[in-house]
This record gives sequence, C-alpha cells and structure tokens, in this order.
Amino acid sequence: MRKWTSVITAALLTLSLGVAGCANQGQLSGASGGEDILVGVLLPVTGNNATDGKDMQNAIEMAIKKINDGGGVLGKKLKIEVADDGCDPQMATTAANKLVSQNVVAVVGGYCSGATLPSSGVFKNANIPMIVPAANSAKLPAQGYDTLFLINGLTPDQAQTAADYMAANQAKKVALVHDNSAYAKDLADFAKAAVEKSGGTVVAYEAINPEEKDFSALATKLKGIAPDATYFTGYYAAGGLMVKQFKQKGVFGLFMVGDGSFSEDIIKIAGADQAEGLLITATPTAEFIPDAEAFTTEYKQTYGNLAPGPFSALSYNAVNLLADALKRANSTDHDALKKAIKETKDFQALGQTISFNAQNTLDTSNFAVLKVAGGKFTLAK
Repeated sequence: MRKWTSVITAALLTLSLGVAGCANQGQLSGASGGEDILVGVLLPVTGNNATDGKDMQNAIEMAIKKINDGGGVLGKKLKIEVADDGCDPQMATTAANKLVSQNVVAVVGGYCSGATLPSSGVFKNANIPMIVPAANSAKLPAQGYDTLFLINGLTPDQAQTAADYMAANQAKKVALVHDNSAYAKDLADFAKAAVEKSGGTVVAYEAINPEEKDFSALATKLKGIAPDATYFTGYYAAGGLMVKQFKQKGVFGLFMVGDGSFSEDIIKIAGADQAEGLLITATPTAEFIPDAEAFTTEYKQTYGNLAPGPFSALSYNAVNLLADALKRANSTDHDALKKAIKETKDFQALGQTISFNAQNTLDTSNFAVLKVAGGKFTLAK
C-alpha cells in the first residue's frame, strides 16, 4: 500500500508542478498587482499542528504591520495571503498552487518538512522565492532549489546537539522513535549516526503511527530494553501522549523530543507532572533570546497575553529578511529578489545573524537543549 501511495503522490506532484508552471506563464515575474506587494504564507492552519501554525502566522502579521506602519517597502504595503498546508503533502501542493495562481512575490512559511518538500517544488517551478522559518529536513536543501532559503538549523545540527547532550549526561544506550514523516525519520537517521559517532549505542529504532493514542506496547518493549535515553523525533500530539504513558509505565532514562514537539501543547497533553524533566532540542523561543523583550511584550499585548510560540521569532525574522531583500533588490522581480536573498550577509534578526551558505542554509546552527521545569520551558544546564 505504501508503494502505491508513493506512486500516486509522485504523480500528483508532477501534475501540480505542471499546473504551477502553466499558471506562471504569461505573467510578469514577481508582479503582485495593485498597490500592495502580495506575500504568500504557507502554514498548517488546521490539523494536529495548527497551534504552532497560528503562532507563526501571528508573528508574521506582527512583522507585516510594523513594516507597513513604517512606510512599507518600495513605496507599497505588504499584504499576506495565507494558505493551509495542514502538514499534509497533498494539501500543501494544492495550497502552493493556489498561492502561485495569486501572483505572490515570495512565500514565507513551511512548518512540517513532509509538506514543505512538495510545496517547495511548486514554487521552484514558478520561480518564486520561499523563506522557510521552521521546516529543516536535510532533504530540503538537497533538492538544490535556488528559490528555497532556510533560516532554521538543519536536522544534522539538531541530531548532533541531541547526541552531545546525551553523551555529556552519560546516556550511552539510546532508543530512537520516529513517526515515519519525512522530517522525523530524517532526524532519527541523523541522530543514529551522531549517537554512534559519539560512542553510544542505538538499542532500539522504532516507528509509530502519529495518529496512535496508545503507546503502552512500545513503552513495555523499551522498559525491557532499559535505554539511558529515548529520543522521539516526531510531533507533539503523539509526543505528549508518549511522554505521559512512558512515565506511567516507568520507562527508564531521559526522555528527549525534537523541535517538532516543541510546543506548550506537549506539556498540556502529557500533564505538567508527567512532563517534568522532559528535554527538547530546539531553536530557543523569544523568551530565551537576548534583546527580544520588546518582541515578547508586543506579542503578548497583541494576542491576549499569549506567549510567542516555538517558531514565532523565526517567522518574524523571515518577514523582515524578505522586506530587507526587497529593498536591496529594489524590485519585486523574482530573479532580482532571489539574488538579493542569496546575497544576504550578516542580517541582524531576533536571536540570529543570518548569512546563507552555498546550500541556502544558515552558516551557524541555532539549536539548544531546553528542559521542562515547573510546567515551563527552561534552558537545560
């Protein structure tokens, strides 16, 4: 069944790329029309990851408002068009084609790598630049698209951060669990290599269905193996239940999750008591970023005292980077804009200085290890 699913998905992707290309023919490259510069935003608005998608959208809208209040870009206002990818490859392809048909100048977004992979192909075919603040599978830059720019660290960097922390805390026997999504399996594979390189042993490598609710069988199996640490590389809906059930079953060792599970929802799902001590490899949120106090305060004031989410600061940075590139290009032409983004050097953003390497990814990783203490995320020692 999986084989046929892959064939069907590939066929749909090929068809969508052709549609995107046709949609782009006969129009001025990068033309936004009217008095606004139209920017596409591709996020999971529905589904299990909608919370993080909404956090990202909030930050994007904050950045847009600030830019427009300051006079806009190239004498025009920025306007966004949000499309829902649902963290689903087919939904993402449809959403990407919708944005192409609306003549967006560029796209900001990409949360789940599994959805970002096909959508990035649609934008490549339409020659539309895409700045990705969250999705970070190494498969994304491996495509070699000159339209794709990632401002989050990549999975190999995250895997090495996890392996280094486990080694420093004498966690030699490691269990790896993924959910078969492109991102999660990618991270698990890199984590396996990083753990073994650091002298550790991967004692279990398991895959789960992200829609599962009962992980008791897996918990029982790992309890028998007694790993020093378990690293779950999938998303928080399953991660929260796993944390809770592993604690209840008494599975031995540290429990660590990747940045796909970096959400306050994982604490809510697991329960504060069960989530205590949970480790997360992630890009630090605004509260851990020096000089981001004003951003955090404004975010809370704007969104009913809601704290910025895991990728809020990065999403805010993506919009500001795009605005800066538009100014430097002095044009909305796709080729001119791609060139300007590519040539970004030492762009000062919240918690990061952005310069792109040959793969259009960050020169320097931005991952850290966080820990749940007292029902809140803190920096791990």
